[in-house]
Amino acid sequence: MKKYSRQREMILQTLRSVKTHPTATRIYDMVREYIPNISLGTVYRNLSQLDEEGEILTLKAKEGSDHFDGNPEPHYHFYCEKCCSFQDLNVPVVEKLDCHLGLTDYDIRGHYLVFYGSCPACGKNARSEASPA
Repeated sequence: MKKYSRQREMILQTLRSVKTHPTATRIYDMVREYIPNISLGTVYRNLSQLDEEGEILTLKAKEGSDHFDGNPEPHYHFYCEKCCSFQDLNVPVVEKLDCHLGLTDYDIRGHYLVFYGSCPACGKNARSEASPA
């Protein structure tokens, strides 16, 4: 049986309550509204433990800080290289990838896939800046 501290429970609850994929610093800022004396180190430690336990996902940015996802179920992400945000993609997970790789000597337990480029908002901004006035 897993034992959660009040701090860990608040971190998990906060992360699962947002649709975004915040950084540890942003999670720290949100949790401090409820637990003012929590430290950034405590947030990092708990995020690491929650990731190891499979309760959350850690999303590795190409540059900058890691982001975190409160939804550990298999799904794909998009990383915008312009605004440095992660977004969930509403596309079906391709389970057959695991099956095909299972025919190899690798022990496949799952896969993690991130697409990257420009999100719709950044793409729209780039197009409007490029069009003549």
